[in-house]
Amino acid sequence: MKCVLIAGDSAEVLFYWTDPDFQQDVQDQYGLSQEEGQRPPAFEDSINTLFAPIIISCSTMVDRLGDSYACFTTESDHIYVLHQFDDCLYIAVNGDGEEGEDDLRRKIFVTKKLIEVLFGMVTLSSNLLRKELRPQDTEQRTRLWKQLQGLLETYSRLRENDQSFLVEAVERLIHPTLCEQCIEFLERRLVQHLNSTSSLERCGEEVLHAFILVHTKLLAFYSSRNTSTLSPSDLLTLIVMAQNMYHSNTDEEDPGPEDVDSVSGSGPEMFYTPEPSPTNRRSSGSDRPSRGETPMFEFVDPDIQIAEDSLQTLEVPPPDPAAPCRVFLEVSLKDGLYPMMPHSMYCLPLWPGITLVLLTKIPNSGVAMSVYVYLEAFAKLEKRLYEGQEGSAATRGQPTIHDLRGKLDKFIKALGPCDIQTSQLQNVWSEFKKRAFTRGGPGFTKELIPWCKSMKTQLCGVYKQCFLNEASRGATAPQRLSPALQDQAQAMVQEKLIDWKDFLLVKSKRNITMVSYPHLTYLEDFPGLIHFICVDRSTGQMIAPSLNITERSTSELGKGPLAQFLRGKVWGLVRTTRRYLQKGYTTVTLRDGDFYFCYFLWFENETGYKLEEVDLPVLADDSAPIGMLARDYYRKLLRYYSKNHHGEVVKCYELITIHLGVIPTEYILQHCRQLASKLWEPSRNPLLSATAPDETRSLRKSFSELMSCTTCGVKQALCRAFPVWWMISGFRIRKCSALRGISSTTPLQNHSFDQKLCRGRTTKEEEPG
Repeated sequence: MKCVLIAGDSAEVLFYWTDPDFQQDVQDQYGLSQEEGQRPPAFEDSINTLFAPIIISCSTMVDRLGDSYACFTTESDHIYVLHQFDDCLYIAVNGDGEEGEDDLRRKIFVTKKLIEVLFGMVTLSSNLLRKELRPQDTEQRTRLWKQLQGLLETYSRLRENDQSFLVEAVERLIHPTLCEQCIEFLERRLVQHLNSTSSLERCGEEVLHAFILVHTKLLAFYSSRNTSTLSPSDLLTLIVMAQNMYHSNTDEEDPGPEDVDSVSGSGPEMFYTPEPSPTNRRSSGSDRPSRGETPMFEFVDPDIQIAEDSLQTLEVPPPDPAAPCRVFLEVSLKDGLYPMMPHSMYCLPLWPGITLVLLTKIPNSGVAMSVYVYLEAFAKLEKRLYEGQEGSAATRGQPTIHDLRGKLDKFIKALGPCDIQTSQLQNVWSEFKKRAFTRGGPGFTKELIPWCKSMKTQLCGVYKQCFLNEASRGATAPQRLSPALQDQAQAMVQEKLIDWKDFLLVKSKRNITMVSYPHLTYLEDFPGLIHFICVDRSTGQMIAPSLNITERSTSELGKGPLAQFLRGKVWGLVRTTRRYLQKGYTTVTLRDGDFYFCYFLWFENETGYKLEEVDLPVLADDSAPIGMLARDYYRKLLRYYSKNHHGEVVKCYELITIHLGVIPTEYILQHCRQLASKLWEPSRNPLLSATAPDETRSLRKSFSELMSCTTCGVKQALCRAFPVWWMISGFRIRKCSALRGISSTTPLQNHSFDQKLCRGRTTKEEEPG
């Protein structure tokens, strides 16, 4: 029972996505009201009818009160979360209890992020965005909505199953040798080869970034020299888009003997369509998956086949598999930050689950930078005029509107006078200059506010025409790398990884495990530690043991309901820590039944020296969700903290741990300190040190003695607290009488938190009773 909807200021639905349950509920609700013999209304009409009262009431409250409700719950326990972005109202609904208010608000902001990546600065103009989200052409609208709906479904699936999207950070595959080889290959062979080919074959494009994904994990990433770094928010969004293009299910297991028999044995006779004649693009006999292969089919009844063919004529034709996806990403240069700069994204499948992604710079990207500079100048001027600053006070700032006057004249002249959009921009700019700069005009007063808005709309229109309407400009072929060049890149990386592909697919499922690691064993060196997640918020990377749980495999957390239960604890703990961080807490310790949870956020300088704690700002309940995908909270947090550390590189880290509740808290805090110091060593490889401290060896010895107890009281406590530990460590109960007094019901003692981990406010909660 889930739904996401975007509406305009006139209560017009610009986009919607629903799951099958919500769609069936709406159809049942409005289908019953129809008389017999009448056709039920179209689903889009039903959606309009359902949400129209909410949209109208929200608009009325904004007009009359200047504010509106952010969330409400209906009598049927449906949760509605609303957020206004300019003139567009975003609504997220849940009716099955699987998502709360925070989850729905996060989904709204993620939807906004996806739209920004797809449409760029067009999102800054409500009128243009309305036309882009709801095109007049039905086929174009169906294709666009299907793409957005697929992206939302992919994001929801990843957030429910992938730890990296739970904490919104990128996870790398841990294999230093292979990663180094792949990065060197991308730099010295692939990118160099692509950029050295003729400009005609590249259509003037230049490869800026290249990276290899194994499911959602990053194997290798390379950026060209003098290129802006790719922000974690944009990289996570690109991973969602790649997963949406070529869905890979990490929960699928390798086929067993029974699966092989079923494929090669009995069953309906299967046939394949013959391969088409070789073309220039597919002349090489490669086993790589083609981005447009004809699928397998079965012979069916002719009448049924005719009916299916007639239905297929109503479907939207698939896009050209060789065509890139235009994406708008953040670019950070020496002279400033430029959001939503145009790039071309090429997603080349190597094998199922392994993908090569190329990001290229398009030739006229400088136009986008100029448009952003002018948009920012007019937005600042409009804001000052709204605040009552007129005359010279309104034109203050760098650069001033006077400084941009000559540059904007040259910019419009360079665009060309024959273009309709350019002519409209020229007319509005001429009228603006007449009112602002001539002696007889009103000057910089509030009368210029409508003309500031008109200038921003016209600039966004030029941006849209340059980067979103290539076909309408009469281009005979879309601007892109040639199909032959894409095939060369695909073949080069396949040749490099052909001997590694099976290993990589297995490695992506068990990247880091609690049982073993080449240099250190988590269970031996951190007894009682069940799970941890460590995130470097400065780089947007995370390290955590794998949590892939399927019916046919057993992970370190066990198998079946117990593993799912512990996995749910991890997801719930992340939600809890975000609520406390929103209130300004940077340290949380929480006992939940037989488990003990810890969360720490702290800051360090570039040398690893711990920085002093500060009171973090408290956020409103309806503020943007904490994370890096929708709104980069941690970037703002680093900027806030760095105000008192000028000229010093500040890094931010998070650590989440889950221990068994019977472990003494002093050892738990010791584990957290050791994990924090080892996980982000300069090599960026977790736990390279094979030496365990004496204190940890002592704890292991005491823990083994504790597991040997058969005293009645201790044994009962162990039976409640250690079923998981027996399974994952192999300990068995033997006769011993040591450490008789420790049990999971021992009251939580007050301990002084380690200074490296404790920051800001601290909260400590104990389970009632």
